[in-house]
Amino acid sequence: MVQYYWNPNLQNQHITPPAVTIPSGRPPSPGVPIGGTPAPMPGIPFGAPYAPPAREQSYIENILRLNIGNPGTFHFSFEHALRSGINTLAVKGVVEAAGRDHAIIKESDTGRTYLFPMIYFDFAEFEGDVEYFNQQP
Repeated sequence: MVQYYWNPNLQNQHITPPAVTIPSGRPPSPGVPIGGTPAPMPGIPFGAPYAPPAREQSYIENILRLNIGNPGTFHFSFEHALRSGINTLAVKGVVEAAGRDHAIIKESDTGRTYLFPMIYFDFAEFEGDVEYFNQQP
């Protein structure tokens, strides 16, 4: 499990980038290094439009998005104790939304909505079939 530690001493520290001198006196174009031409992205011909991957990748947040509204039990664990000696939580409900670093779970019994960082997510048990990506190339 990835550990996350908040350090208040590091809060609001700003790193100022070094000053850049532009020989021509004009501002640089985005994506163009100063004094040069733009470097092409690996595997993409110069000037070609960027296209995202043709198929969705099977990251947990994408799988949770496919299963929005499907009832299940979602298990989370925390490095700190929620109650004395307890650092896990199981929520029975449905996924309302999922992002790259978070999931929004609505508890069925109480109607309470939780926003959980994905670093605390352990696993999910769905009551029915799990929607998943088409595995055909």
